[in-house]
Amino acid sequence: MSKKLLALYGLKHNPFSQEVPTAALSISPAIENFCWRIENQIGEGGFALVSGEPGTGKSAALRILAERLGALRDVSVGILSRPQASVADFYRELGDLFAVTLSASNRWGGAKALRQKWHAHIDASLYRPVLLIDEAQAMSPAVLSELRLLASTELDSRSILTVVLAGDERLVKKLQSEDLLPMASRIRCRLRCEAITPQQLKEGLLNHLKKAGNPRLISTAVIDSLSEHAAGNYRVLMNMANDLLAAAVQRECDSIDEKLFFEVFAMDPKPSKARAMA
Repeated sequence: MSKKLLALYGLKHNPFSQEVPTAALSISPAIENFCWRIENQIGEGGFALVSGEPGTGKSAALRILAERLGALRDVSVGILSRPQASVADFYRELGDLFAVTLSASNRWGGAKALRQKWHAHIDASLYRPVLLIDEAQAMSPAVLSELRLLASTELDSRSILTVVLAGDERLVKKLQSEDLLPMASRIRCRLRCEAITPQQLKEGLLNHLKKAGNPRLISTAVIDSLSEHAAGNYRVLMNMANDLLAAAVQRECDSIDEKLFFEVFAMDPKPSKARAMA
């Protein structure tokens, strides 16, 4: 949605977009505690896990964590963009993220080069590498095992890399497989994102509207209805609210009220998860 159209409603950004600024995201006590724990165990390395159904806030939690860690001195944060990659491409991307020239055909040499760089920086300063991986359920067992071996040294007595994995229930089940139990046993910190109560959804929506600059854009009755119809899912809530905003712009409405709500959702008053997540 163009800035010109958003300006008609006094909005600094679209509060329902996936690209909403990190500073505008709602931070639950669980996410706050998770971020605090990661920040305070950076020097110890190891694995952490964010899990939950689609649309419950896993990616948002990673964005908040990435911003927090990025503000810390001597912390190098890498975000893996292709979790579905092969082992060779995994090493290529790690080399790019941490500025190490790696040969994808020489995994031993690649692991050695990364470890040497991390060791040198860790021993010389408080530098700590962190790797964040969203949609980690797409990672192959071979890449996950490679990551486990890469992150530890000195006969597994020292972790030189902090890894935060985020994924849905497929990742949780994958980690229960025999091949990945050694990794599962190394997960020291967990955040479970679950269905959100209507009251929490309401508070989150109000926070988004406030941070965007127009807390009165949506009437109280519509906010209550959206929160009740969102099936405990942030993504469903934001998709429905975005539909209403688009309709308001098209109809040149002054605000989003109950009349508009029933017009937009007249044929589908309670959208399914599948439709809203599409």
